[in-house]
Amino acid sequence: MKDFLTGDYNSANILIVDDVPANLMVLNDILEGIGYKVRPVPNGHLALQVAEKEKPDLVLLDIMMPEMDGFEVCKRFKDNPLLSEIPIIFISALNDTHDIVKAFHSGGVDYITKPFRAEEVTARVATHLKLHRQNLELYNLNASKDKFFSIIAHDLRSPFNGILGLTQIMAEELSSLTMEEIQEIAVDLKSSATNLFRLLENLLHWARMQQGLTTIYPEKLPLYTTASDSVEMILDSAKGKGISITYDIDKDLKISADKNCFQTIMRNLVSNAIKFTNKGGSISVSASATNEGLVQISIKDTGIGISPLMVGDLFRIEVKTGRRGTDGESSTGLGLLLCKEFVEKHGGKIWVESEEGKGSDFCFTIPSIK
Repeated sequence: MKDFLTGDYNSANILIVDDVPANLMVLNDILEGIGYKVRPVPNGHLALQVAEKEKPDLVLLDIMMPEMDGFEVCKRFKDNPLLSEIPIIFISALNDTHDIVKAFHSGGVDYITKPFRAEEVTARVATHLKLHRQNLELYNLNASKDKFFSIIAHDLRSPFNGILGLTQIMAEELSSLTMEEIQEIAVDLKSSATNLFRLLENLLHWARMQQGLTTIYPEKLPLYTTASDSVEMILDSAKGKGISITYDIDKDLKISADKNCFQTIMRNLVSNAIKFTNKGGSISVSASATNEGLVQISIKDTGIGISPLMVGDLFRIEVKTGRRGTDGESSTGLGLLLCKEFVEKHGGKIWVESEEGKGSDFCFTIPSIK
């Protein structure tokens, strides 16, 4: 069966809520038998706890349960921003029109009356998973479009304004400028042009990714030299702020990765670390092999850190997380989204551990080769 999100084999996660063990067992057997991941729970309180720990893709919900009936459970799902978009199908022995209408008013997307038939359950589950997938795809397309146009409309202006302002000074006042002033302008021009280039590079990568035009070609790469070479072109930014970059990577470590993608990940993460680290700070790049055939790579800084609220939004496209660096450097948040896409295309994961005022540690995994 197709995965409702990726089109690969099914990995949809379905939560079943019913206080009758026999119903849970029958529904579990039906849905597990065709490849779904099923989690049966006997009451609404437990359902909410389980859903918050691991968000389901769809809920099958009984109405008549003690303590909290299905209508109240559904309402609490819809009142929770993290769970509100999950489709809920009611399954109940109640077949009165009033109860069915109430189920839809409380937020349900469908209603199946007991005794249910296996064919009907599987058909309706598949239909609503497909609809949910289409809604998610539409939502992500709109979020990507909004992010793209927001960067074009606002974030490209800053480096362009810097370049235009500096070139205007040179055009109008060149004869009166000292060599030291001209050199300062040249340094600023280079900085603005470099920032503009990186932003355009990320935009082009992002646009190709959204169009499905990015193809990954993994090859055997020596981790130490590939990582250090990736950072080479942004060393000037670190030197300008007096930030040291050190490496703790075993030179025998090898990874299986697309070189361009890996270098883009490293440049973005180290560039971010430089941006949000104060002058005189430090950045360490380290790596270690895991037991799962992966290498975990860490980019740790002594910077300003990230608030717990922002940490949860860093890799969400619909939330604007860009902020100014310690020297006023601009940031769009696009680089982290690109890193997430590239890491996941390699079968890895990316995450961050951070504390305000003490720095951040961005980590990701990538396949290793012995």
